[in-house]
Order: sequence, then structure tokens, then C-alpha cells
Amino acid sequence: MPVQWFPGHMHSTKKAIVERVKGIDVVIEMLDARLPGSSANPLLAELTRGKLAVKVLNKQDLADPERTALWLEHFNAQPGTRAIGLDGRAGAAVHRIIDACRELAPHRGGMVKPLRVLICGIPNVGKSTVINSLVGRVAAKTGDEPGITKTEQKIILANDFYLFDTPGMLWPRIVVEQSGYCLAASGAVGRNAFDEEEVALELIAMLNRDYPGALTQRFKLGDLAGRTEQEWLAAIGRQRGAVMTGGRINLQKAAEIVLHELRSGSLGRITLETPQDLARWQAEAMVKEAERDARKSARSKGPRAAKPKATPTED
Repeated sequence: MPVQWFPGHMHSTKKAIVERVKGIDVVIEMLDARLPGSSANPLLAELTRGKLAVKVLNKQDLADPERTALWLEHFNAQPGTRAIGLDGRAGAAVHRIIDACRELAPHRGGMVKPLRVLICGIPNVGKSTVINSLVGRVAAKTGDEPGITKTEQKIILANDFYLFDTPGMLWPRIVVEQSGYCLAASGAVGRNAFDEEEVALELIAMLNRDYPGALTQRFKLGDLAGRTEQEWLAAIGRQRGAVMTGGRINLQKAAEIVLHELRSGSLGRITLETPQDLARWQAEAMVKEAERDARKSARSKGPRAAKPKATPTED
């Protein structure tokens, strides 16, 4: 089942960005270092096309360092873009964001031409925590659930540096199915928008492919080589006591455990994708979209009614 989540307040956020971006010099996009490509909002890219950009790979302390380096290289190769890795709780380190903005827009600064910066990103990516570190006080609400920030606010970081904070926003339709699973696994999507067991099974498949041994070590499992993802999930549930009456495994509880372990970093430093993975997923999604559009077009046309034969006329 594809993962989709676009609550009503996100429509308002889209409209606010359209209006605000007209006077913006630099756009900061907060990304999750565990899924840098999937957490990059294609709708935001469309709305801010042509603007200078700072890509912040937040939560890098939870991500695979080698894969983080690949993503930083990937983004820094894009024109008008600076990419930095960051642990949102690292205090003074977040000021690298301000430095990156000033480097990108050296023509802006001073009281006459203050630097105007828009900061945005998907829900639950740590944006509010970073803002609070930049300001040195609680200027934005934080929480474990996505969608905490609901309205735009203007924050003056310096006399010539204005920061506009927007609520976290996804996009109306997540076309790349694998990205939807990554977003759900990371906690960027509201719980009611996806099936936790299904997402956990996809996550188990990803981890066994890219980080073999991570689940076995964390959950102290035996040899499960060749077993299905469902069997892995059941084994994890059994080990963690998610057992119901009659010895049946509570797979819902087991799924919640797996997702929590990823989000907390207890599985180790994990990155769910590489730039090559994302490119492949996007190519596959384009093929599926073309097929979907073709089917939709065929249905809309439907069978054409036979034209009545012309009645011969007399001279």
C-alpha cells in the first residue's frame, strides 16, 4: 500500500511558500541524513526553482558516515547549492548554516540589504530543534510527532539576517513507493497514514540487504538466513516478548519495536538509500507512472459508440 500523507495545514503551507519565496535570497532545506533523497521535497524544489539552496543533512549522528559523504558530494555538485551534515543537538555547530547562507549570497547583508532566508523541510526532520539552537532560546516547538509547527514565523537571527520558518510539508502524492516507506520508517509521516507492519517488513528487507547482521546483533536472533521478512518480524516479536495468548506473535507490536529501534538509533548508524538507489527508484516510478497514465487515458476514452449508417436518399 503506497504511503501518502498531506493534511490540510500543508495546503496552507504551500500557499505561504509561494508568496514568501518571491522575496527570499536563500532556501534552507532540512533533510534527514538517513534518507537524504527521499526526504527532499520535489514540490518544494518546484516552488523554489532558481533560488540558492543550503541542504542540511540533519541527524547525521544516526546515519552511515560513508553514505552521508556520498550524499554531500551529490548535493554539492548541484549549481547554487551548499550541503552540510549536522547533528541538530550540536549547539554551536548549527551556525555553519548561517555561514553557508552568507557564502551563497555575498551580495546580501547589512541593514540596507538584509539576507532573507526561508527554512523548510519535511515533518519531524529536526527543523525546530535546529532553529532553537540558532536562536539560543526556544523559538519553535519541538516534539516526536510530525506536524508540530503549524504556522509561519519570522525570526531575526541578526540585524541583517531574517529567517522565515515554515511548517513541515510533504507533497500531495508520493510517486516513488520506496521513498514512502523510508519516510514512514523515519517518523516523517503521521501514524494513521500507513500500516506499521507493512513498513516494518520493508525496513527489514532493506536492512538485511544493506546492513546484514544489524538485526541479528540487536535482537540477539539465531540464524535466520533464507527466512522471509514475516519470519524475521515474528522472531523479533518473540525475542521482545510480543507474545499473545496461545503463543501467537503480536506482529503489530513487533513492527512498532522495529521502527522505534531505527528511529532511536539503536540499530546503529543506518542510511536507507544512496544516490544510486534513489535514481533507480525514480526511474522505475516513471515507468509505472507512464503505464498508469496510459491505463487512465484508455479508460477515459472507453469504447466508442458505433456511428449509425447513413440513410440513402432518393434523387
